[in-house]
Amino acid sequence: MSNKLEYLGVPLGRPKVAFFELSSCEGCQLQIVNNEATLVDFLALMEVVNFREAMSERSDDYDIAFVEGSVTRADEVERLQEIRKNAKVLVALGSCACFGGVNQLRNRFSDQEWVKKEVYGDFPIETEDVVRPLSAIVEVDLEIYGCPIKKEEVEKIVTNLILGKSINHPKYPVCMDCKANENICLFDLGEPCLGPVTRGGCDAWCPNNRMGCWGCRGPAEEANVAQLREIMAKHGFSEETLTDRLECFGGFTAYTEEFQAARKGK
Repeated sequence: MSNKLEYLGVPLGRPKVAFFELSSCEGCQLQIVNNEATLVDFLALMEVVNFREAMSERSDDYDIAFVEGSVTRADEVERLQEIRKNAKVLVALGSCACFGGVNQLRNRFSDQEWVKKEVYGDFPIETEDVVRPLSAIVEVDLEIYGCPIKKEEVEKIVTNLILGKSINHPKYPVCMDCKANENICLFDLGEPCLGPVTRGGCDAWCPNNRMGCWGCRGPAEEANVAQLREIMAKHGFSEETLTDRLECFGGFTAYTEEFQAARKGK
């Protein structure tokens, strides 16, 4: 029996793949190794040459680089640029890599020295004043959204990458996933939710568990945030509640900056 992978009878190459992390909790990489049922088949599609979460071997010879985390230090800028130089395809893995993630919340503070003092006290910490997504530093070929990513979605995307098939992210909002799962709308349960404006494809992971969406996948293609403001107000939620959610992962930065500009103009 041949060990060569085939698709419709056509031999497939196994690209060399590397996983890296910048400033992050490494939860997205953990998701990759977290589903044992499909892990062996998934890894059979590629040759993993660098993956600190799962192996001790290291190599800088790779075709596809998956990078988790946001850029918060000067050495991370250099490291990311080096990864970009080596990789034919660079994938931003998760909300931190795509938008800055939870880390970028500190960008809202003008006094970064105060932030460092509040969080770290007198312990010295090396960090830049602004948290940035990967795309602010290098060209990113593909983004995989979520905090954390959904492994089933990653497996599908990686399979399409290897087969040379097109990769199309959902354009619809999380509400579509919610409806498909026959969930009760969380607004009717008294819970704020960004489902109407957030990119779907997560199978309504949080709403399925009666938790309102926080927008970790960024805006849907035609996100109507103005209408969401009306929905939030109708259900008694303040502008501050809406803004807190929109700012959480960094995907809605353009909308929150618009809000702030409007407020200053009043």
